[in-house]
Amino acid sequence: MTTPDENGPTAPTGSGTAPPAGTRSRAWPAYAMTAAAVTACAVVGARAVDADSGWYRRLDKPSWQPPSWTFGAVWTPLYASLAWAGGRALHRTQGAERRRTALSLGANLMLNAAWNQLFFRRRSPRAGLLGTLALDLSNVELIRRTARTDPAVARALLPYAAWCGFATALNASLARRNPAGARRNSATG
Repeated sequence: MTTPDENGPTAPTGSGTAPPAGTRSRAWPAYAMTAAAVTACAVVGARAVDADSGWYRRLDKPSWQPPSWTFGAVWTPLYASLAWAGGRALHRTQGAERRRTALSLGANLMLNAAWNQLFFRRRSPRAGLLGTLALDLSNVELIRRTARTDPAVARALLPYAAWCGFATALNASLARRNPAGARRNSATG
């Protein structure tokens, strides 16, 4: 069954989905909350990155690694789409499903920020790989969850999941090319 709402001509109804029609003015808290959470994730993650460190510069990198400026250029719109998707998902769910969606999104953001801590702060491509694999699993769960209540949200999350998948492949290459001993030997630089 469907009902009209502010996000299009129809929205699914049922247990835990789509708020009543005419709730546009009540949508902003969900969007504000997710924008703040995504921003916090980006700030925490960015603070751990030190691409100019001697340790990072000495890593044996694959030829297909993008230039460092690419990461900021890609993450900015991905974070924006993640904030929009999270806000819409929370606005369009209710009750227990909304709580589960919020927990799923929160866990995803924590894993996102944790990768930088694992890779750069610990100076460990292997720890980073474990973190990014966990993030990939979280992405699958978040997309699956949001697809049940709002397919547009799930589609909006696909570029984020794809980039994280690329990051996993890159991280796996870095871990393979740089054995665990390299972390200890270059921990001072």
